[in-house]
Amino acid sequence: MKYLLMLCSDVEYQEDLTEAILAGCQGWTEEMDRRGRLRLAEGLRPAADATTVRVRDAQVLFTDGPFAETKDQIGGFCLLECDSLEEAVALAGTHPWAKVGQIEVRPVWSP
Repeated sequence: MKYLLMLCSDVEYQEDLTEAILAGCQGWTEEMDRRGRLRLAEGLRPAADATTVRVRDAQVLFTDGPFAETKDQIGGFCLLECDSLEEAVALAGTHPWAKVGQIEVRPVWSP
């Protein structure tokens, strides 16, 4: 089953990432790829660069920036293929990002 790991942190921290954290993330990604678990991993530009799209009464509305006003923002994501939620959570617990932010693990909806 596929699981999406959403790497979140306080916006202020995202702007001050250290090279050690980024190097650790790269190493983790390479290890997950070597194990055959990684399907995709990407970092995201800051939420201030986002555009939010909504449709209301058949009218497309868009706003610059994130829809929600919150300190925590998604800074990146990883898509893993795991045998169980327990495995996905265990792998998320080894990700360097878990030491400085938080990782939301969510099963991907498959028909």
